[in-house]
Amino acid sequence: MSTQKITPKQRGYLIVNSHPTGCEATVERLWQSIEPVDAGGRAPVALVLGSSAGYGLSILLAGLRRHGIRGVGVSYENAGNERRTATAGWYRTAATARLAADAGADFTFVNADAYADTTRTEVLELLAERYGPVDYLIYSLASPRRTDPATGEVHHSVIKPIGEAYTSPSLVFEDGAATVGTVELAPADEPERAATVQVMGGTDWRLWVQALTGAGLLGQDFTTVALSYVGSEITAPVYRRGTIGAAKEHLEATAHGLNTEVLAGRGRAFTVVAGAAVTQASTAIPSIALYTSLLRNSLGAQGWRTTGDQAVDLWEQLTGARPLDLDEKGRIRLDGWELAQSVQDRVRKLWEDPAAALADAPAGPTWFHDQFRELYGWDVPGVDYQVPVETSVPWPVAVSAAS
Repeated sequence: MSTQKITPKQRGYLIVNSHPTGCEATVERLWQSIEPVDAGGRAPVALVLGSSAGYGLSILLAGLRRHGIRGVGVSYENAGNERRTATAGWYRTAATARLAADAGADFTFVNADAYADTTRTEVLELLAERYGPVDYLIYSLASPRRTDPATGEVHHSVIKPIGEAYTSPSLVFEDGAATVGTVELAPADEPERAATVQVMGGTDWRLWVQALTGAGLLGQDFTTVALSYVGSEITAPVYRRGTIGAAKEHLEATAHGLNTEVLAGRGRAFTVVAGAAVTQASTAIPSIALYTSLLRNSLGAQGWRTTGDQAVDLWEQLTGARPLDLDEKGRIRLDGWELAQSVQDRVRKLWEDPAAALADAPAGPTWFHDQFRELYGWDVPGVDYQVPVETSVPWPVAVSAAS
């Protein structure tokens, strides 16, 4: 037990501690923003890989709230110790488990490396014993490194352009105040590109689907999706045409391979192109913070689609409540609100002189900074940060469906 008053420890876009009450409040607020429905019928079984943050968390919450899903969520979080808090994802998972239990959902949370063969074995055994065949596999993993389960080699991803150096304006925060700086990145070499594909591509997605198939755990109408992003032409040099883009192309090629080779009529696989969001993964990408701030200014609060909004949209498509919104490459699209021509024209105009744009409308970067801090449970409305909190929070224990 470790009850203490804690304050944020921040360096740029890195916050090394988190607030348990603040993290719980962000999960509860997201939960309340999702309108419940009476799903009725059989509760589908879902396996969510990357369930503690970003789109994975939002898709899990929307599935629980609107469709009564049961199943397993996998994430890799740190419990912390007497000197350091647990990771934000640890606290978010504990909060999610409480909400799921209150809703009567039978959901189990596994804290383990989703890239490891041992984790696949553990999760498949859990599914076979407790839940049965999987209806939905959500692949939403984001990590800076991956250990190849076959070779033991550790691959590290990089965020770099391919072919040419990249220079761009960027958003810099000094004591919470936003200014415009400049980021310069040298192009990636081939080993760096290949390593990024190994970490962020579709290799492990395919391994998970193959494992479910081999174990006889594919539901009758099995569907699997992997989260992706395209984004604006403004950020394309460092994103879609950079090392991350190479990984996303591999992810999309994996979807095709799953459909034609692994599933072959026994299910379906899609990549999902989500819209812009403030996540722990996206804040690490140079120029994305500035672009997202200007996008927010262009759209305003009413035009912005949260991860919760997009998760609800995705479930509506997956369950057949409305038709799939597929592009020419067979990808499910959730980003039409972001990439609408009129929206992109406004952002592109602001991008011509971002310093002036921020001076004229500081709401965007202020919003971005607040959203970034909330990822770790800080600056959440309604939370009293002067009150000591218990930072040692247990990982949720599975409870039998009968109880």
